[in-house]
Amino acid sequence: MTDGAERPSGEFLGPVLRALAESLDVREIFSRISEEARRVVPHDFLMLGLVSEARQSVRVMALSDGAGEAASEIVVPEPLRFLIDGGTFVLNEMQPRGDGASYGAWLRRDGTASREPIEILRQPLFDQLVIVRGFRSFLRVPVTLRGGAAGGLVFCSGDPGAYPPADVGPARQIADCVALAVAHQRLAEEERRGAEARARAERLERRVQDLTEELEAQGRHRVLGQSREWREVLDQAGKVARTEATVLLTGESGTGKEVVARFIHRASARSGGPFVALNCAALPEHLLESELFGHEKGAFTGAVAARPGRIEQASSGVLFLDEVAEMSPAVQAKFLRVLQEKEYQRLGGTRTLGADVRVLAATNRDLRTAIARGAFREDLYYRLAVFDIALPPLRERPADIPPLLEAFMEEIGRSMGRPASGISDDARRRLMTYAWPGNVRELRNTVERALILCEGGTIATEHLPLGVASAAEAGVPAPATAGRTHGGAGSLHAAEREMILQALARAGNNKSKAARLLGLTRAQLRSRIEKHGIVPQD
Repeated sequence: MTDGAERPSGEFLGPVLRALAESLDVREIFSRISEEARRVVPHDFLMLGLVSEARQSVRVMALSDGAGEAASEIVVPEPLRFLIDGGTFVLNEMQPRGDGASYGAWLRRDGTASREPIEILRQPLFDQLVIVRGFRSFLRVPVTLRGGAAGGLVFCSGDPGAYPPADVGPARQIADCVALAVAHQRLAEEERRGAEARARAERLERRVQDLTEELEAQGRHRVLGQSREWREVLDQAGKVARTEATVLLTGESGTGKEVVARFIHRASARSGGPFVALNCAALPEHLLESELFGHEKGAFTGAVAARPGRIEQASSGVLFLDEVAEMSPAVQAKFLRVLQEKEYQRLGGTRTLGADVRVLAATNRDLRTAIARGAFREDLYYRLAVFDIALPPLRERPADIPPLLEAFMEEIGRSMGRPASGISDDARRRLMTYAWPGNVRELRNTVERALILCEGGTIATEHLPLGVASAAEAGVPAPATAGRTHGGAGSLHAAEREMILQALARAGNNKSKAARLLGLTRAQLRSRIEKHGIVPQD
């Protein structure tokens, strides 16, 4: 059409809307839309393009003949950058230039009659439209969503002088109908993605709950806790369990790193295989190497027979390396090869063995600080920390103290044959107030000591270790704030040192007796004495 009269819109909008109502996917009924629109804006071909999130390109989403150019990506050339922001334009007499690298055309902006020459660099889709299909004129109107330009509807014609200003109004109305369909489609896709995400979260939550109940039924290495912080740890563990990724568990001593490692094992595809644990701090270097890699007969003095190492024992299962920061540099170098090449050799052996294991590692040290000191290999750190999970200390999740307390009272009391009849309010308050520098392990030791002393009666304050019993008077920070700031950590450090000094004084500097007063083992007390630089008086 070449006349300038405005076209009536009411007659054609009804059929277009009815076509759109047939499907939320605009691509399925795009040819119908083209047929209805052709009655008022004549065209040979219709195309829908949506702007990318980066707003640097346009993705072709629907074509009226369903041809293969759909989903093509067009990098928007500089002369047409204004269409990203919702411009309306007509290109007439478009044809290749003699240089073969571009097209020439006449451009009319925003439906006006004035025109200007324009040069556009060649692109595969333009070649398909202009050279292969022979289109010479293009009318583009914006598709607007939520007040912004989301893309454009392009009418194509083989007539070199198609699309007078009168075509712009009806074309925009058709584009508004298409925008409505695109909006519905996007909402449906967002709802589908949201439903899938909720379903995945629900499946993970059920899996975490099932595994928690399974491990609790086993008695040992139970996954106890109901705080938000602990549930987040289990959620992360549940997600990574389904992969083969190496996991690094970090956190203070006694926070439950082996519990989480066993949780990951039970939730993984390797759950039918063995779970083999090795404490890297418990053995000197030469024994650790032999324990980890195994040895052949005669490999060293005393090696009277060949022996498989923990890597071999963990085949098809999980190898858990506790206190991995205590590995010597020599063992670190050899173990790095296990992670990189999935192979190793026994001590004294020449045969290369495959390492079909998934590695979970744990440490209470700051490995980055150890790397800076040259005590830990940086390349090994990155191999271990493919997925790292930080376990919060017990003082940062006080909501877990009550369920842990009840579980330990029931479990230990049953094993002793004389469970406590209960616990006093004052004793419970002090257990909740104490900052637990030894975390869950210290809480368990405290409950065991109290059960021994109460002899089946009610656990009272006098049955608690000195440090725990004097928590309120000693000014130990409340669990919710302890250790969160530099000042809180300093107060905790000072309080622990004072408790040790008090226990040593009451025990006459007898370390074994002082350890019992504090609810610690002698080795744990010795470690804390060294940490605080305490010199016991003779």
